[in-house]
Amino acid sequence: MRIPEKLNGPRRWHKAAVAVAVSLATLPALAQETFKIGIVSFLSGQAAESFGVPAINAGKLLIDQFNKGAAPAPYNRPGFGGMKIEPIYVDEAGGATKQVQEMRNLYDRDKVDVVLGYVSSGDCLAVAPVAEEMKKFLILYDCGTPRIFEDGKYNYVFRTAAHATMDNVALARYLKARNVKVDTFNLINQDYAWGQDSKADFILSMKQLYPNAKQQADLLPKFGAGQYGTEVSALLSRPADILHSSLWGGDLQAFILQGGARGVFQKQTPVFSAADHVLVPMGDKFPSGAIIGARGAYGLMSPKSALNDWWFELHSKELKVYPAQPSYRMAQGLMGLKLAVERAMAANGGRKPTPEQLAAAMRGSSWPSPGGTITMALGNGHQAIQETAIGRTRWDAARKMVVIEDIQRFSAECVNPPANMTSDDWMKAGFPGSKC
Repeated sequence: MRIPEKLNGPRRWHKAAVAVAVSLATLPALAQETFKIGIVSFLSGQAAESFGVPAINAGKLLIDQFNKGAAPAPYNRPGFGGMKIEPIYVDEAGGATKQVQEMRNLYDRDKVDVVLGYVSSGDCLAVAPVAEEMKKFLILYDCGTPRIFEDGKYNYVFRTAAHATMDNVALARYLKARNVKVDTFNLINQDYAWGQDSKADFILSMKQLYPNAKQQADLLPKFGAGQYGTEVSALLSRPADILHSSLWGGDLQAFILQGGARGVFQKQTPVFSAADHVLVPMGDKFPSGAIIGARGAYGLMSPKSALNDWWFELHSKELKVYPAQPSYRMAQGLMGLKLAVERAMAANGGRKPTPEQLAAAMRGSSWPSPGGTITMALGNGHQAIQETAIGRTRWDAARKMVVIEDIQRFSAECVNPPANMTSDDWMKAGFPGSKC
């Protein structure tokens, strides 16, 4: 489905933004030129309602603000350096083979300058080498597998959000910091790259922080399974202290409804690495007392800042729901792209940048986002790290919403590996170099 539509640290990115603004202000106006972006996320299927559509809606909202010049500094120059942003939205449903062809069409037929997208780790693993082969600029705004930049080397591919290792290290650190008793634990994760990697990262983290904890059930249903009767029965037959899961989207919603109806979460505390995006649609069906992450400091766990206040209030007013993980990840990808385009333009006389110039501007960069500072610190400057947060859920009957309490924040350097180590090696070695 294609829907066309009409530095490191805060001081360094602020200085860079000021320099770019001053340089661009002296250049000729580019009002007649456009910058085309292919934006890919789930618009149909089990991942659409709770993830893909909210991400796309947030993208539309932010692009409109950019085109109007209505976003706060350093994002207040209209469009991308004066060029109007022209998005083309593509449905991610259909599998990796289809997405590779859709991406080729965006570059070759639609002549987009950049593709920004992909939620599924399987899709990211498929499209990244193709974009590299085509020498086209690609931003992966979400997908979690660490394999993208740990197993491959890219010049034109970037991911503007942290990978899944952060999520699972943070969960284990939260359990330890809160003295949660974990003698036994169960796992249920989807049987593809995201679920397999999330499971492995959590197990490795637990071996360091809870070396005597015993792993019990290890369940790997298919992506989009929808029915979890067998898995629920297995979990009820082997109750543990906690239940780890990286399920997301419609799969997570279905599992919670089916597991909750049979009392799974009364037998073991759910520990969900990426659950914030289903809190609103699930309401009081979401288990109270669950320990959850949002894959960043997002939504109800986001930091206090002028930029976040603006984004949270704008999103809540215009889209009638507060922003969660999908919206924050879309926003930080677009914000990072905007500043990279404008840096590249300032360096080449105000002209639209080539993929090579854009890659040079993005590599190793840092920028402010509503969820905190994003720094391209890994994968030779192509993979982001960021801060994150973990908390506990509670149904607030008076407010008729799930709230998150007992929140703990973790710096990017605490829960992400250093640049000279893979995630696996870092966890197996006991998190050397971490700054918590």
